[in-house]
Amino acid sequence: MENSPMPAKQALELYFLDNRARLLEIASFLDRIDRYKDSAAAKDDFRYKSFMKALKLIIGTEKDRTINVQLLFSDLTAEPIESAAGLKAFGAWEGTFSEGN
Repeated sequence: MENSPMPAKQALELYFLDNRARLLEIASFLDRIDRYKDSAAAKDDFRYKSFMKALKLIIGTEKDRTINVQLLFSDLTAEPIESAAGLKAFGAWEGTFSEGN
């Protein structure tokens, strides 16, 4: 990216350890799901499926990763619902997303 305030190598050196820790945390999260009883039910949950799709997006693309992951977790419907009373946030949307939308 031409307008970056620092060279990519410097960004790598600055942010590597923090992001390495995040990857270890994600690996631990996935290991826990695998170890707990009823892991198949958890893996069938839309949040787990969204999480796995997000990992694939991160690995499989070279640009716009951030926006694509954000869109993956977002409700893209245009029509407002009548009331949000009693609803809670899940952190992922049960709908569908395709890269480039």
